[in-house]
Amino acid sequence: MNDTAGQPSPARAAALPTRFTELVGIEYPIVQTGMGWVSGPSLTAATSNAGGLGILASATMTYDELVAAIAKTKSLTDKPFGVNIRADATDAPQRIDLLIREQVKVASFALAPKQDLIAKLKDHGVVVVPSIGAAKHAVKVASWGADAVIVQGGEGGGHTGPVATTLLLPSVLDGLSDNGFDMPVVAAGGFFDGRGLAAALAYGAAGVAMGTRFLLTSDSAVPDSVKQQYLGRGLTDTVVSRKVDGMPHRVLRTPLIEALESGNAVTALVAAARNANEFKQLTGMRWTAMLRDGRAMRRSGERTWQQIIMAGNTPMLLRAGLVEGNTDAGVLASGQVVGMIEDLPSCNDLVQTIMSQAHERLKALGALG
Repeated sequence: MNDTAGQPSPARAAALPTRFTELVGIEYPIVQTGMGWVSGPSLTAATSNAGGLGILASATMTYDELVAAIAKTKSLTDKPFGVNIRADATDAPQRIDLLIREQVKVASFALAPKQDLIAKLKDHGVVVVPSIGAAKHAVKVASWGADAVIVQGGEGGGHTGPVATTLLLPSVLDGLSDNGFDMPVVAAGGFFDGRGLAAALAYGAAGVAMGTRFLLTSDSAVPDSVKQQYLGRGLTDTVVSRKVDGMPHRVLRTPLIEALESGNAVTALVAAARNANEFKQLTGMRWTAMLRDGRAMRRSGERTWQQIIMAGNTPMLLRAGLVEGNTDAGVLASGQVVGMIEDLPSCNDLVQTIMSQAHERLKALGALG
């Protein structure tokens, strides 16, 4: 079954309060991650209206586009939502001022912002939620004043580490506790149903975050032809590649990815530089800003110059696949969970189904106790 259109919607599930739902003011402990080119106003608002937390992806937007996207989202929902920001972006302070001015509830980050930016957001009532991939990073952002963290295991799509969620999640929870920090932890990587939510709660998490599962909804703006590509894949049809932008990136196996994995490094670098230039023109980013960001990454030891150049490759390849529907020339980011997804429900139906399943599992577990 590839679509749920015409089927009756599930009954409204009971709320499930956790420390995270109370922190951000939502009904259910479910987060839709900020996926570039995917998490626009419609998907974000649909998730928030369903009782979860929708997050706008702003890294692929110009500042003016973000202004318009926030306004559009606010016109579609009166529920809390978040905006994902690149902390290393040159205009990050300007975007943070925008979130404060527009009273956006949550600021999420793939890279942790500086302590002064965290303090500024918190002083204005914005909840700060960085994404992290190791216990030591969780401890660091906790010491800087972050309100919560999203921890993504190796099963997740996009940039990810090698450690599975089932091991990374408890290591983060233990790391925070051992260092005297008590903050809500949201688990990401491999979640798609109520069983997973119940399992995450059993570990001690305060919720789950999902990307691929929300990409594959009827509210997602990804072309239907691309969604069908995802629905036809199995659990072994993704690969973690470093050939896209020099960093580990989980994507669907496609002829392009196979070619990148086996192709000439110089040819790939030239193509990456060309795509980086296109991304610069698309977003209005200046070359001086890109070089300034690059120098900052080099000083921190985060990336080589080759990786920095290749980093401009990712947005354009994702755009080709997820926006233009060109699966031959584009890259399709995906979690391993793609092999477990068979339908395209609305965000509301998805959230209600997950919550009903979670309540059933928690009730059954309670009976065992």
